[in-house]
Amino acid sequence: MTSAENRPLRVLLVDDHEIVRTGLRALLADAGMEIAGEASTVAEAIDAAARLTPDIVLMDVRLPDGSGVEACREIHAAQPETNILFLTAFEDEDALLATVFANADGYLLKEIGGENLVQAIRAAAHGLSVLDPASKRRVLERAQTTALPNAGNGELSAQEHRVLELVAEGKTNKEIALAMHLSPKTVKNYLSHIFQKLQVTRRSEAAVRFVRTTSGR
Repeated sequence: MTSAENRPLRVLLVDDHEIVRTGLRALLADAGMEIAGEASTVAEAIDAAARLTPDIVLMDVRLPDGSGVEACREIHAAQPETNILFLTAFEDEDALLATVFANADGYLLKEIGGENLVQAIRAAAHGLSVLDPASKRRVLERAQTTALPNAGNGELSAQEHRVLELVAEGKTNKEIALAMHLSPKTVKNYLSHIFQKLQVTRRSEAAVRFVRTTSGR
């Protein structure tokens, strides 16, 4: 969503490290942006976004109570006009794919320079996708070259389907285990069976197939 010309861009900061939020607050204030609020968890982010209606949410992927991808889905469902930009320390292809599937407006690493971050936030607020060219190319190549499962590979069980759905949301094995009341070992076994049925070797490949199948692409 673009901000009105007569007011500063309003940003909600979501990161569980106070020192990171402090640095971002100073950087963005110097750039003429308004910090609408701050949050340190998924639950706080969803609540703050609903209360404060920021122009853009600048959020980490990994939060204490879950994945920022989950917050992204919830915020977009309630406020489709809110732009969401991920800023993370981890260059993780699975997390990157999950944010793309959640319709995030960008995925940046915390090593980015201050000026480039400010430019990225402004671009995202104007509806432009913010993703470095190399990362975007990897995502597109992965999505375009991964074929749908062959009919002969076997149908996924209801439990396997749920596990794969959570993988596509960017959750770790531990988070999936907690969500499904299973042991991490059981989740690992489910994933092994899923990979065999889908004929893949990576979580990101399985996630792509799930999204393409459920979206009908």
